[in-house]
Amino acid sequence: MPLKEVDVKSLNINPFTAIGDDWMLVTAGDQDSHNTMTASWGGLGELWGAPVATCYIRQSRYTKEFVDASQTFTLSFLDPARYRRELGYLGRVSGRDEDKIAACGLTPVAVDGTTTFAEAGLTLVCRKAYATYLGPEGFVPGVVDQERWYADGDYHTMYVAYIEHAYVAQ
Repeated sequence: MPLKEVDVKSLNINPFTAIGDDWMLVTAGDQDSHNTMTASWGGLGELWGAPVATCYIRQSRYTKEFVDASQTFTLSFLDPARYRRELGYLGRVSGRDEDKIAACGLTPVAVDGTTTFAEAGLTLVCRKAYATYLGPEGFVPGVVDQERWYADGDYHTMYVAYIEHAYVAQ
């Protein structure tokens, strides 16, 4: 599906729905070597005078290796009514173990030196600006239920990235 670039500030997107309820794909790597994962934690907003996205990736995730090795990554939004099963699979299965993208029947597409999917209705191309480990020592006592979210000790890295390009499917 062809992509049309749009001004990110023209988007009418509710991040609570698009990320928290409908989920997004975090994808990094080039056309030949890439990986993706489903994410439901993240945000969209303004920081340092520019539109930014945040996403959170556990230390154990294979996609983290690709994000760490790349300057850019994409956040891709697929229609959850049509792709909920695939989004669930991409969040459960590791790309270390199998070609999970092929197993879902998604079509990788090169964009701005990184990768998105032909099935995405919206793709944000993001350039990393900041990354920090969210370990146990930074939590305000009694606020976040660490036993619920981190009983296994697999904490997240938070990435803040400039949104360089926004593409919609035509």
